[in-house]
Amino acid sequence: MVADIMGEVNGLIEGQAKLFGSLSEQIWSYAELSFAEQKSMDLLIKTFEKKGFSIERGLAGLKTSFIASFGSGKPVIAILGEYDALAGLSQKKNSTIHDPVTPNGSGHGCGHNLLGVGSLAAAFAVKDYLVQHHLAGTVRFYGCPAEERGNGKAYMAREGCFEDIDAAFSWHPGSINVVQQSSSNAVIEARFSFDGVSAHAAALPELGRSALDAIELMNVGVNYLREHMPDKARVHYAVTNTGGSSPNVVQSHAEELYLVRSPKPNDVRTLFERVVNVARGAALMTETKMSYKIEGGCHNLIPNTALHQVMLGYMKKIGFPEISGKDLDFVRAIYHSLGENEKKYALSHLDPGQRAAVSEKPIEDWIMPLPEKDVFMEGSTDVSDVSWNVPTAQCMTATWAFGTVPHTWQVVAQGTHPYALNAALFAGKAIACTAIQTMTDSELLTKAKQEFKERLSGQAYDCLIPEDIKPPEK
Repeated sequence: MVADIMGEVNGLIEGQAKLFGSLSEQIWSYAELSFAEQKSMDLLIKTFEKKGFSIERGLAGLKTSFIASFGSGKPVIAILGEYDALAGLSQKKNSTIHDPVTPNGSGHGCGHNLLGVGSLAAAFAVKDYLVQHHLAGTVRFYGCPAEERGNGKAYMAREGCFEDIDAAFSWHPGSINVVQQSSSNAVIEARFSFDGVSAHAAALPELGRSALDAIELMNVGVNYLREHMPDKARVHYAVTNTGGSSPNVVQSHAEELYLVRSPKPNDVRTLFERVVNVARGAALMTETKMSYKIEGGCHNLIPNTALHQVMLGYMKKIGFPEISGKDLDFVRAIYHSLGENEKKYALSHLDPGQRAAVSEKPIEDWIMPLPEKDVFMEGSTDVSDVSWNVPTAQCMTATWAFGTVPHTWQVVAQGTHPYALNAALFAGKAIACTAIQTMTDSELLTKAKQEFKERLSGQAYDCLIPEDIKPPEK
């Protein structure tokens, strides 16, 4: 069964590789930011329509979200796709030096052009397999906007978009090949605003009440808070509005954006309230008024060992794609462009044999084993909110040179290379094979659902984004 599925899926995806490469490159060139991925969404929808999928747009108030569906009845399998880019990461393709296309422009610094198309390839393969074998069941591609900022999947989960799904699958570009048997930090994103009174800073400073002072005092207070929060928790911020550029004016308005992370939803709620209390204290000290608005949030990730074991098996059998000599030269050049700290950090995670391998060929072409226990990821992902609603499995494949750091120009530069596309299709094949086996093997699906239930231990999903908060309109 495994060999038959793998052989068919490989042929189905390789037969359309040129189409997938073209789609990925077009989305790379659009490089649209969160909530504004209109061109990318339209391109994907048009491609799904040509393939015979039905389309539902605008889920959960997200203008750039959609579902492409094919088939009927149970089981219903979801494949998640993303296509948003990052601000400030414009970069020319195929360049081994930092060289923006547009200064301060956007770029796919997390590889979501590859992510969306790799997932699309998986959905196409599952659809074709169902047709060829006259099988019941439904495959859905979820077009998920705003992963980089805004947590689009959390809005979709809050509105029940995943409630009738039997299993969900995703992947992410990276520099290793691994199933993501990991948990993660839950996160709340909020904007804090302070309003005071402007005044002439020299002539009448006593009449002023500085919002900028409040911002600074809040940040100092949060820095003191760090000693008294859980080890795995994280709090970070960016001042987004200083209130002006004149030092001779007491700034009457200032804003900053905070990300508060902790391993569990209740933990992050508690820590967030402590951060709010610090902000209240800063407002009291400066006699300003403080307000805040939650702008995003997502849960911790719940992995599924049953599905990951199957996915890992397919990854090993399919094998990481070979890299051509020309592509390997580019991989080496990208690796050499990395800083010494980045190289040292990446090498510290390898054994001596692996270090020797990447010194000759700086890309991880091996498949990592399933860890004995769940790995913890300090970052956050809105795939987590899906994983709280349905058994979810995902993998990572080496679309980037060894040691490449996410959210950098090096990621953007590699985004259209053949080896990056091949690694994306490698992920697509693993997802498609695992999805097909899940749809045709009732014991596997039952086992995955039982594990999902046990991991939740009676906890119910409660979105971290309040009901009254709507997605921003771009």
